[in-house]
Amino acid sequence: MTEEIDRIVAEVSNWDGIEANEHRFGGTEFRLGPREIGHVHEWGILDIAFPRRVRDQLVADGKTGPHHIYPESGWTTFRVGETGDVDDALWLLRLSYLSHAKIMQKSAERAGGNVLTELDVENELTALEPSDELRAVL
Repeated sequence: MTEEIDRIVAEVSNWDGIEANEHRFGGTEFRLGPREIGHVHEWGILDIAFPRRVRDQLVADGKTGPHHIYPESGWTTFRVGETGDVDDALWLLRLSYLSHAKIMQKSAERAGGNVLTELDVENELTALEPSDELRAVL
């Protein structure tokens, strides 16, 4: 499991604006500014934050499951090695990253600031090829 987790940490840590730090319950958390997009535990549980409507659609699509402790929240739990592979985990984390970046960009526009100006969120979301239902809630 360590190899898979190391790959996730290495890749996500290189995304623009991401800070990777130790998570309070073990593992590594990924933050985009003040927002935590998710965290991965050494034993293979990957918890990912989404807006609730996005989370609901991802669960309906079978891409991930409700959070193992807070099933009614916007958080999801993906078990690396059990429910899918590292590429699936990275797809989910990238989707979370982009959905949070989109919110941050809109907030910055209203405030007259610049956040992740080099990131083309819409183009990257299209490249992830989400289902039509998921795209509608993004």
